[in-house]
Amino acid sequence: MGFMKNIWKRSVPTKNSLTGTINEKEPLQTNLQENIQKIKKDLGNSDDIVIREVWIGKTRDVKAAIIYTDGLADNTTINEFIMESLMQDAKKSEIDKALSSSQSLVHVLKDVALAVGDVQDITDFQTLYASLLSGDAVILLDGQKQGFSAGARGWKDMGVTEATNQTTVRGPRESFSESLRTNTSLIRRKIKDPNLWLETRKIGRVTKTNVSIAYVKGIVNEKVVEEVRIRLDRIDIDGILESGYIEELIQDETYTPFPTIYNTERPDVVAAELLEGKVAILIDGTPNALIVPAPLIVFLHGAEDYYQRADFATLLRILRYISGFIALLGPSLYIAITTFHQEMLPTQLLISLAAQREGVPFPAFIEALMMEVTFEILREAGLRMPRAIGQAVSIVGTLVIGQAAVEAGIVSAAMVIVVSITAISNFTFPAYNMSIAVRMLRFPIMGLAASFGLFGIIVGIIALVLHLCSLRSFGIPYMTPFAPFIPADQKDTIFRLPQWALVSRPRLINQKNVVRKQSSPPKPKPRQ
Repeated sequence: MGFMKNIWKRSVPTKNSLTGTINEKEPLQTNLQENIQKIKKDLGNSDDIVIREVWIGKTRDVKAAIIYTDGLADNTTINEFIMESLMQDAKKSEIDKALSSSQSLVHVLKDVALAVGDVQDITDFQTLYASLLSGDAVILLDGQKQGFSAGARGWKDMGVTEATNQTTVRGPRESFSESLRTNTSLIRRKIKDPNLWLETRKIGRVTKTNVSIAYVKGIVNEKVVEEVRIRLDRIDIDGILESGYIEELIQDETYTPFPTIYNTERPDVVAAELLEGKVAILIDGTPNALIVPAPLIVFLHGAEDYYQRADFATLLRILRYISGFIALLGPSLYIAITTFHQEMLPTQLLISLAAQREGVPFPAFIEALMMEVTFEILREAGLRMPRAIGQAVSIVGTLVIGQAAVEAGIVSAAMVIVVSITAISNFTFPAYNMSIAVRMLRFPIMGLAASFGLFGIIVGIIALVLHLCSLRSFGIPYMTPFAPFIPADQKDTIFRLPQWALVSRPRLINQKNVVRKQSSPPKPKPRQ
């Protein structure tokens, strides 16, 4: 408990740190072009912010700007009920009357011209950004220090489906689609901040695929953003058909089983990672987003860890780490103990195992190798077969083959149990590519266990840790915050402290804006 208190004391900020969000109500300017330039600058020239300049009035003497977020706003509403209402001939006489009198042009447009509901006045940039990034259309007029927003939200019709690979019991159900603009709008819905910047470029000489870089200005490490730009601009290829192309072309290390770029289909995960100072890469045509930098700890955390209570999330994480060790070392420990270190087993268990293996013609290593390869074949067959019969074939096939192999005396019953527990433990990884890495490493460690026993396993683990410590993800050590050890970041690693204690962002990922929040433990009202 003392260690936890020290972490809490060290992580409490001394002053509030802002992301650069417009907090003071800066008023609109009279000059329309100055307002447009400021909007472009504050939003980082994001390509999903559409600014349409039009002339209104019979003699075209008033310039207006219609501004909306592509993907959040309904294009039909904007085209038919806003643009057409502003520019059609039937309303020009009313506009001309307003221009020749002292009557406010803004009020005339609101009360007479626009055929939409939910119209709100806008006098400052903070209100403008709040409406714009919520899906409303904003109308600004040249010569007027007041604008207004018109309800044009259209995100309900984007056809977003439920996440299929990264499911949760509690939390948002929506997932990315194969449309880049839909994906950016899903992130905009969660982070309604002008500092969420999007940069889009076309990659692929033939496919010309749109690839967007998303980050929160003021939180992100600018060096990481620049490194992402350099690596993407360096790509020279015919086509980009999936995020895996980009991942393999920009990753730090090629010859390693461990992924150094995190991919997810969940918008809430991307939003959470952006708020920690990371960069998201969105590719048109794929429902998976890439996140960099991605240390090892990211692949072991699930989205649901932050939606449950801290104590329950910590229990699940500990269970996940235990399952990871079983998935990596389960068959190896069985091979080493039954082959070299029988004295470690209780006598009754040793006699039972010896009786089971009495008719088995193969050593433990060959036995485990056959069962592991068989299970991997069944798992791949279940994934590739039609969905209606794939699961049934994989489950029934495993049961039938395992039972038949035991009755035929090819393998022992204990080996079937070990391989089954190992396979089930492998499914506890939230990230599928990390589970593949563990499946790959399981086989060489089994070979070391068959050759040298527990000593071989220890040598393999040491080599594995050294390899992990040598990896980097966009300049960030792969083993952070364990190596280098950062005490302040231990509050969200193996265990998770309550939300009110997570006041700082990861130190190595975010070095400029560390403070996440200003909060204190909840204090219930004392009993009367």
